Amino acid sequence: MSSAASKNKEELRTRFRFERRQRSIGGDWLHLLRASEISTSKTIASYLSYGDEPSTVMLNEKIASLGKELLLPRTNPQGEITWIKCHPDMEFERDKKRKKLLQPIGEVFDGLLDVVILPALRVDRGGVRLGQGGGSYDRALAHGALTQSAWKVALLHDEELSSESLPREDHDVLVDAVALPEILVRFKTRDS
Repeated sequence: MSSAASKNKEELRTRFRFERRQRSIGGDWLHLLRASEISTSKTIASYLSYGDEPSTVMLNEKIASLGKELLLPRTNPQGEITWIKCHPDMEFERDKKRKKLLQPIGEVFDGLLDVVILPALRVDRGGVRLGQGGGSYDRALAHGALTQSAWKVALLHDEELSSESLPREDHDVLVDAVALPEILVRFKTRDS
């Protein structure tokens, strides 16, 4: 990664985090369940939102109630993601490095994912996603055999879909769509 691109991304993350904290935010993103990719899927990976991220609480509950296999990410100290099978009695523990994050405890999933729901700070109209900066999702999506053919959708608050291009590096994986609180925006670009 070039130092200029890295610096630019970090400056954007700082600005976007500040802007997110300044807004009144809400929504349940349940309209995403009407997407054909979700309604026809068997396995959906989501995440546990925290802070001012778009809330996944109701969305995850609804996915599980529909009989889909819901998977949640567990990140190891090297930042690699494994997908854990979600169940009603699931236990969680605090991430040792990032205390805000909850890590699921349970059985590791080893099949193929149909859908991956991702966190993001911003996404541009080409599907370039700017995350929190750890690179865990990009590594999992680029190199994970479980996720390579999955439909990738990022959750954003209103006004977080960028009309300006975001910096993209070789390791960045494009998303197929963005779910805003009330609409789904699909992109024509897809990494292969």
